[in-house]
Amino acid sequence: MRILIEGYHYRASDIHDVLKGLDFFENVSHEVVINYVGYLYNPHIKDCVFILPKVIIDRNGKAFSHLNPPDIIHVEKANGLAEEERKFIYEFAVWIYRSLRVFNKYNPKNNIVYHKQMLQAGINHRHMSNTYLEVLLALIEFNRKNQHFFMTVMKNIHSGHNKINWPRTIAHCTAIVQKNEPTYLNPINKKRQINFDEELLIIFFSILHHISNKYGFPVSINVGFDLITGAKFKNYLNGFGKARLRQIKYKYFSDKALELWGLCYAFFDKSHNISVASELQEYLIAQNYNIIFEAMIDELVGDKKENLPNGLKDQEDGKRVDHIYEDIGLTNTNDKSIYYIGDSKYYKLGNDITAESVYKQYTYARNVIQWNMNLFLDNHQEETCYRNKLTEGYNIVPNFFISARMDKGLSYSQDIYPTENEKKSFISRHFENRLFDRDTLLISHYDVNFLYIVSLYAQDNDSTKSHWKQKVRKRFREEIQEMLQSRFTFYAMTAHPDVNAEEYIKANFQSVLGKLYQPYHRNEYFSLALDKNEKYKDENEALLNELRKSFYVEEVCIGTDPEGILTEAIKKGTSATIRSDKSGVLMVMMEHYETKSAKFLPSGQIAIGIKYTKDSMEIVEHLSEIDYILFHTRKDAGQHLYKVTNKVILLPEEEIPTNIYRNISTAKMYAIVKFEKIELDSSSLHPSRKTYTPETRYDSQYSKLSVLK
Repeated sequence: MRILIEGYHYRASDIHDVLKGLDFFENVSHEVVINYVGYLYNPHIKDCVFILPKVIIDRNGKAFSHLNPPDIIHVEKANGLAEEERKFIYEFAVWIYRSLRVFNKYNPKNNIVYHKQMLQAGINHRHMSNTYLEVLLALIEFNRKNQHFFMTVMKNIHSGHNKINWPRTIAHCTAIVQKNEPTYLNPINKKRQINFDEELLIIFFSILHHISNKYGFPVSINVGFDLITGAKFKNYLNGFGKARLRQIKYKYFSDKALELWGLCYAFFDKSHNISVASELQEYLIAQNYNIIFEAMIDELVGDKKENLPNGLKDQEDGKRVDHIYEDIGLTNTNDKSIYYIGDSKYYKLGNDITAESVYKQYTYARNVIQWNMNLFLDNHQEETCYRNKLTEGYNIVPNFFISARMDKGLSYSQDIYPTENEKKSFISRHFENRLFDRDTLLISHYDVNFLYIVSLYAQDNDSTKSHWKQKVRKRFREEIQEMLQSRFTFYAMTAHPDVNAEEYIKANFQSVLGKLYQPYHRNEYFSLALDKNEKYKDENEALLNELRKSFYVEEVCIGTDPEGILTEAIKKGTSATIRSDKSGVLMVMMEHYETKSAKFLPSGQIAIGIKYTKDSMEIVEHLSEIDYILFHTRKDAGQHLYKVTNKVILLPEEEIPTNIYRNISTAKMYAIVKFEKIELDSSSLHPSRKTYTPETRYDSQYSKLSVLK
């Protein structure tokens, strides 16, 4: 068996014999690059050649991360090839072969797969083979051509099986006599000896059942034997099959039975040379295997083209989207779905996504948004699943790359990995800190196990494919949500009872543009997204402080229903947690709080005296930044914290209404503070951390939460 790898630059001298008689040309550097994947039999060397996909090579040009491709051309003679790697190549070749067959099945008019049955040869024109694929093909071909042989054996096996052994029946069974005629209720049939023909057929059809289930080969089994399956067949694979076949080898005399025994033994042995007729050999290779990889991913992930509206997969500007499907949105809790856009990348291991591919992917997303907008605007509908009329925010378009990757342990079981590429996501934007903006587009990047994808596609099992499609779509949605959650903080918000949300948003449109969207099942709920980048911290805190004066604002995970948390916030009348360490705090020294608070808590407002001291002037300087009011003593115990609901204003003594409680009665100027009546948890705050002098011990002060924590 000879192994070549797609896209590798071989020296012409290294593969001259392998490609003898075939039309491959060397370049001016005396190199040969084979841009095919597949399987062929070369009669000039009387051996088969497998051309494996380039994903088996890493970015350093190594196969299996440690071998030069020219060193493993002849698999049986490759010294550096571990036994597990050698076994892997034999089986991997089967999966590649099957993927080409399945692609040909669903794309019969394609012009990239070349399939040809070799010229038939007589019984004397055979070659010695030890490739796993050739053994499988030989087994399948034997089944197809020898149905008459099976029927003959079956007939011989059952011949006389139901004849009654009268001497034994009369001797051992009691008869019932009616009208002078005996009737035997339990007649004894003739006993059979162990039938080795039957055992060989059971083993053969059990092998066919196994390769049909595992590799997806279409196999017809028209016998009624109890086949060997499950754990019992695993024992056969682990050595018992070979041992049992040796035990019964000399029970067969016909050419057909001996040929069948040889095929079964070769299957369990894998390295046993058998004679395979050349007419079984097939020429099955594909040019542009990236198209087949794209077809595999689309079959396993995307929606079929015929199930999509015109203009989505084949876009009007001539671009064609690799994969697109409809699913629930990333932020949604309602039933509105959007389109997920994917692009498959068939690269060598570790190759980076090109700038051209990233740009195209952004264009795909813009085209899908515009397609949707045109659809709704032409029908004069105001709401679309991509744009929200009130906030003029745009939904997030899920966009991702899928790259092929070989599992390091050569396992077929794992399906998706986080990408190992340095660049794990991409972002394009016109404005900063605006996620819900038409021009803010993000792309995530994932690796799929090429072995898993090829095996799943090659098995061609509709039920298995459908199950994985549902699983992987859910996985992609969650992975993209995690990527967004790492970049943005998401909040759910709803207006206070005395606030008209629509009027507020219109009046403060510029400050919330691109930050608000309505993805929830209740229209009075909004989603707020703020960039986590440190440079937006002050901007975001200022916005949150302003919004909380008119809205209940609670942090939530993207895509989760905020009903419970917002209902609880409304019930309490507050967003019951401290949100920012840099929020401003008006500290009010107050002994005998329990007695005094009864005079201002019911109204939710208080007048704080401003003196002509350094501390009071600091309060005036930061008046617009006050988010909380803290009543405290100097003992770091018994403090009480409340959320300020309105902008703090200054009024002269004569303008203070008589119904507002004053903390001191001798000031000429007062700060009027309105606050929510529900007390917040202040156990982590330590008022003594704010410095003071003996002269200002009882004066009010301004501080930050971060200072007091």
